[in-house]
Amino acid sequence: MSWAKPAPVFLQGLAGVIFDCDGVMIDSRAANNYFYNRVLECLDLPPMTQAQEAYVCMATVEQSLRHIVPEQRLNEVDDIFRHKVSYEREIMPLLRLMPGFTALVEDLHASGLRMAVATNRSSEGMQRVLDFFALPPYFNPVITASNAAPKPSPEGALQICTAWGVPPTQALFVGDSLSDAQSALATDMPFAAFDNEALQGSFHVRDHAALRHALAPCLRAGKSLEKP
Repeated sequence: MSWAKPAPVFLQGLAGVIFDCDGVMIDSRAANNYFYNRVLECLDLPPMTQAQEAYVCMATVEQSLRHIVPEQRLNEVDDIFRHKVSYEREIMPLLRLMPGFTALVEDLHASGLRMAVATNRSSEGMQRVLDFFALPPYFNPVITASNAAPKPSPEGALQICTAWGVPPTQALFVGDSLSDAQSALATDMPFAAFDNEALQGSFHVRDHAALRHALAPCLRAGKSLEKP
C-alpha cells in the first residue's frame, strides 16, 4: 500500500481534526507494557504475550485488565494500584510525545481548524497526559472512555461533530488502530491511518510531518480566510 495516497478533498471544507491519543499524540507502548507487566508481576503471573501487548495499546484499562488477569484475581488489582504501582512516578516518565505533534497542532490552530481527542483512556488518564506534556488547550471536546462508549463505537466521534456543529464528512479522524478505523468508518468520517499500513483509511501517513504535508491545502485554505 502506498504511503503517498493524497488526503481526500473536503468539498465542504475541513472543520477540524480528531486525534487518538496513544500511538498518535504520544508513544505509550513502553509505558503500557511496563504498567501491565508490573501488575502481572505483583500477581506472580508471567509477562504479557505480544498479542496481549497489542491489545492493551488500544483497549480501556478495564478491558485490558480483564484480558490479561484471570477473573478470580481481578479483586486484587485495586490494592496493587494503591500500594505497589505508582503511575505518576513509574509510568508517566516512560511516555514520549510523538515527534512533530506540537508543531502540527500549532499549525492547525493558526489555520483556524478545530481539534479534539477521542481516546479509550479514562478522563483522568487523558488529563494526566495533557498536563504532563503541557499541551496547549486547543482540544475541545476531549472524549474518553469515561464520557462515551469506547472505540470502536462511533459515539465519541459523533459527540465531537455534534459539539462542533458539523457533519462527520467535515472532520478528519487520525488513528493508528483498528478500533480507530472502525469508529471513523461507522460515521463516514475521513480517516488518516497513522503509521499503520494494515489499516483501511482515506489516506496513510508515517508521521506528523507527513500529515501536515497531506493537509497543506486545508491549512492554506484556513489561513486565506483570516482577516488581514
